[in-house]
Amino acid sequence: MLEELSLRRAIDAFLAEDLGPNGDLTSAAIFGPHQQARAEFVAQESMIAAGLAQVAARVFSWVNPAICFTATEDGQPVAAGETMLTLVGPVLDLLKAERVALNLAQRLSGVATLTRRFVEQVRPLPVAIVDTRKTTPGLRALEKYAVRVGGGRNHRFSLSDGVMIKDNHLAAAGSLSRAVSLVRAAIPHTIRIEVEADTLAQVRECLDCGVDIILLDNMDCLTLHQAVEMVQGRALLEASGGIRLENVRQVAETGVDMISIGALTHSAPSCDISMRLLG
Repeated sequence: MLEELSLRRAIDAFLAEDLGPNGDLTSAAIFGPHQQARAEFVAQESMIAAGLAQVAARVFSWVNPAICFTATEDGQPVAAGETMLTLVGPVLDLLKAERVALNLAQRLSGVATLTRRFVEQVRPLPVAIVDTRKTTPGLRALEKYAVRVGGGRNHRFSLSDGVMIKDNHLAAAGSLSRAVSLVRAAIPHTIRIEVEADTLAQVRECLDCGVDIILLDNMDCLTLHQAVEMVQGRALLEASGGIRLENVRQVAETGVDMISIGALTHSAPSCDISMRLLG
């Protein structure tokens, strides 16, 4: 579930950006304050719905609490031509909220739809499809919500959510073992340690250091399989780098526990949704 106060602050900022200092000049010149209308969000392509009741409808409700709506449940498949959201309220307020609500619904449905495609590619293998921090600034919580709607799982929301020792940390620390030792001395015992490994030699060093999770970075499927055989369940294994719909199944079949994919959020195309005002 999305955190209410943070979502409200974000949507208030999005509305302020779109309305500008003088509001909707066009609609205010055409419609009176009491003129009512019905509006529909219509899918122009097939997709997985995300952000309708939880996000888009709230944009309208926060512009005017009197606006009533019915929405498709997040996570449901929607065919082209289907109505995803129905709204009834003052025309001026429906039009004030239209663009922000559409932008968010299109973006989140795009993320959920792409995530679902990856998830379907690896069924029924026991592997999780996971996102990254490669998100749109200001939209991280929303995009990670859409990943969950699509059937994926979330990696860290922020740098404070967990330990991940990456290549730049290793370069600055001087060695993998030293970086792990320094981190282990500084964090609570309840936090797991993840280390990025580029080679099988680094995987072996991770095992020697007793790390909890090993991120196998940009390894081909043969090397991934060798890493799985080497680790034998002594650490969780996360494959990352160069993962596409065309090869995710082969990566999953190597036996890794997780596959993290930055494209879920940084490259998901927005879905095509339009708002139709019915008068």
